[in-house]
Amino acid sequence: QVQLVESGGGLVQPGGSLRLSCAASGFTFGSYAMSWYRQAPGKGREWVANIGSIGSSRNYADSVKDRFTISRDNAKAMLYLQMNSLKPEDTAVYYCHVPRSGSWGQGTQVTVSS
Repeated sequence: QVQLVESGGGLVQPGGSLRLSCAASGFTFGSYAMSWYRQAPGKGREWVANIGSIGSSRNYADSVKDRFTISRDNAKAMLYLQMNSLKPEDTAVYYCHVPRSGSWGQGTQVTVSS
C-alpha cells in the first residue's frame, strides 16, 4: 500500500533553513503529482506547494513563495521541500500528500523560534 514517510523537521531560529524529505513507496511515484501541506496549532491543514509528476510544474502558496522550493527525485521516489528564511508563522506539522490517491504521511514537526 501507499506509504509516505516525512523527515527533516526540527527546531530552527527565525531566518534559518530546513530541508524536509518524504520517502514514498507502494505506488509508481514518478507518475503522480505530489504536494506538501502544513497544519499549525489550532488551525486547519493548509496547502503549501505542489509539483507535477516530472517536476516541470511547481506551484506555491503566496505565504511561502520565494522562500520555499519543492523538488523531487523520481529515481529515488523522494519528495523534498527546501525552506529558507523561515518565520515563526511557518511553525506547523508538515505533511507529504498524493492528491490523486488522497494519501498522507504522518507529518514532521517544524518549529521556528528564537
